[in-house]
Amino acid sequence: MKPRQIFLLLSVLVPLALVALSTWAPGILWLFLVVGPLIIMGYMDILQRKHTIKRNFPVVGRLRYLLESFRPEIMQYFVETDTEGRPINRIFRTLIYQRAKKANDTTPFGTQMNVYRTGYEWLEHSIYARHPSEQEMDPRVIIGGPNCRHPYSSSLLNISAMSYGSLSKNAILALNKGARMGGFAHNTGEGGISPYHLEPGGDLIWQVGTGYFGCRTEDGRFDPEKFRVNATLPQVKMIELKLSQGAKPGHGGILPGVKNTAEIASIRGVRPGTDVLSPPGHSAFHDPVSFMEFIRKLRDLSGGKPVGFKLCIGKQEEFLAICQAMKSTGILPDFITIDGGEGGTGAAPVEFSNSMGMPLRDGLVFVHDTLITMGLRKDIRLIAAGKIFTGFHLARALAIGADVCASARGMMLALGCIQALECNQNTCPVGVATQDKRLIRGLDITDKSVRVYNFHRETVKSVVELTAAAGLDAPQHLSRKDINRRVTTMKTMDYEEIYPTPVEGG
Repeated sequence: MKPRQIFLLLSVLVPLALVALSTWAPGILWLFLVVGPLIIMGYMDILQRKHTIKRNFPVVGRLRYLLESFRPEIMQYFVETDTEGRPINRIFRTLIYQRAKKANDTTPFGTQMNVYRTGYEWLEHSIYARHPSEQEMDPRVIIGGPNCRHPYSSSLLNISAMSYGSLSKNAILALNKGARMGGFAHNTGEGGISPYHLEPGGDLIWQVGTGYFGCRTEDGRFDPEKFRVNATLPQVKMIELKLSQGAKPGHGGILPGVKNTAEIASIRGVRPGTDVLSPPGHSAFHDPVSFMEFIRKLRDLSGGKPVGFKLCIGKQEEFLAICQAMKSTGILPDFITIDGGEGGTGAAPVEFSNSMGMPLRDGLVFVHDTLITMGLRKDIRLIAAGKIFTGFHLARALAIGADVCASARGMMLALGCIQALECNQNTCPVGVATQDKRLIRGLDITDKSVRVYNFHRETVKSVVELTAAAGLDAPQHLSRKDINRRVTTMKTMDYEEIYPTPVEGG
């Protein structure tokens, strides 16, 4: 029995018990002065729609907000750490909440970071700073190479891959509705396209993983006809073939059986109630050349939509071999998504999360520079994913090689995620990462979709304002020399010095 059901039961039984006991002890009726306000408070919590915690946990859920009102830092355990594991920044989570709620996101008493610590970074400003116009607040990037017949006009920030199954239907509905409101894209994750991805009408990036969910045969292999049916849906704007993800590169996705409902199993083409473990690798191709041929096949089956792939960089020679295959076959992906080893997920082995995969900045620089060196960069767009939360994170990724970015954790926090760390237990208290209908009910789609929209809009606005403060005309004009990093206590370098840009074809 869930807390809300317990409260509803007690709200009836306790008053009845007090009335019954009052026949023997009339004085006990004074307890109504305590019980009455608590019951009223509980019903107010259930009926309101802005705070999922209070809807799902009437009365007791107020303790969380009480703690925050006394000491906001109590709830801000979401931190970045330096190379020695020390906390260096406690503001990201609060910033996301503020932007999602359209609250004041300014901070008193200046920087909250130690500017002399190793690793501190900043963007160079200009005395000729610009004031960006309202029309500049939604910069777009066209994704689609020479062989793409339906290029996509992408926002600078989109929703990174999160599957229905890992997330609840209300979470998916709110994310997609927010994407439609803001004109940005929603990546389906590898779990396939659900009715909740389609209903609000937001743009979709359909991710196809090693399990081929939504386009698989009974034995788990790729089914071209099923792929064609989904890929030609009008909401599907791009197709992303997932080779690996930053949270668990080389491992494959995990959906615990407790979250694998009959509906989810039907969408994925698997048996309900079973643990769904995606294979670590693809069966539809076996080497770089057949990989490129598969990319062309997906583009043809989709009717010419942008097709790309996602990976966390591991063995660099393997990516070099893929680039050689691009040159030898003449087949190019329309985009490549680079996921960093610091990327998040609801459930992954600790060793994979902490110790596998190249971090985003290193991986992004490597891919960008390799494509330049091999003369391939101008026809391929790069998408950066891996702890993108703020306008500065966007600016830094764009400066070192990305064309657009994607955020998963930031969007989850905008939905109301409190990082209860119960994603893999089906007990998420705010209804984001669970299939428990009693918990999902607390997540109000209308309210949370607006928060997703607000977070996106304010974050993109911030990178435009940062760019203007640097005296540049557009975020796309940011370069490595604009970002500085303290490499020791006494020395700083810009990113051009740290990662020198190669000569094209050199």
